[in-house]
Amino acid sequence: MTDASATSDTGHLKALAVLVIGAAVIGLAPILVRLADAGPAAVGFWRVAFALPLLALMAQKTDGGVGGAPRLALLAGVAFALDLSFWHYGIAFTSVANATVLTNLTPVVVTAVAWLVFKQRPRNLFVAAVALAVGGAWLMAVGRGAHAPGTNPPLGDAFSLLTAVWYAFYFLAISAARRTAGATRIMFWSGMASAPLLLAAALLLGEDLLPATAGGWAACVALGVMHVAGQGSIAWALGRLPAATASVVVLVQPVVAAILGWMLFAEALGPVQALGAGIALAGVVLAQMASRPKALAQT
Repeated sequence: MTDASATSDTGHLKALAVLVIGAAVIGLAPILVRLADAGPAAVGFWRVAFALPLLALMAQKTDGGVGGAPRLALLAGVAFALDLSFWHYGIAFTSVANATVLTNLTPVVVTAVAWLVFKQRPRNLFVAAVALAVGGAWLMAVGRGAHAPGTNPPLGDAFSLLTAVWYAFYFLAISAARRTAGATRIMFWSGMASAPLLLAAALLLGEDLLPATAGGWAACVALGVMHVAGQGSIAWALGRLPAATASVVVLVQPVVAAILGWMLFAEALGPVQALGAGIALAGVVLAQMASRPKALAQT
């Protein structure tokens, strides 16, 4: 293996590791949303609002300040506001596992757009990995059958499925923005765009804007910290990995969310859900193998 390929291999693996860690951290989000006793869109607003000061401080250290607003970062913020609004309502109506799984059907949308719009033709092995990961995620959702927890599972599942589209647009916008700007700066400006939209949605929908308990406020603060650590890690990795690859790897989120839902909310994991989790993770591993630069295979 040449020095150049060894360096590329190390950078690729580092980006994958950061992406997996970020995705695992984001897996905490539906649990914290459940614990934050405010409206779904309002919780999204507080998540971003508490993250913004941290992002501004980080941008000062890493990028010399927040600078001007990249247009793609603002577009990502609009997509993220729609993402959070639909997803948080999905979490309110269906199970933690279902809401997270259906949201993470994003790889199908991202891969299709990257192929059709950006002419990034995926390898056959990568397409198989997407099918495997999404199939496993789907098993985790449908395996509950008629006994899925939640006040209105069909409506919650529909909201969560629509979230996948908004999340795909967010992924693609962040990936494109990372070509010209740092991750922290992009995260800050996307937050500046999404926060007022989430606040407006909460007010228009007549939600409870303020958490009613100290525990609710703590959950909102934790969401802000989680947003910086999780989405920040994903944004950083998107500067080094194709968007389609990253969208598959973050399918570790529903596995983390399902395990936490079982531990905290007694949302039992049956054999079908366990099988689905294993298949989804296998798809993630296969996607990582398929997305490695071709030069890395030459030793």
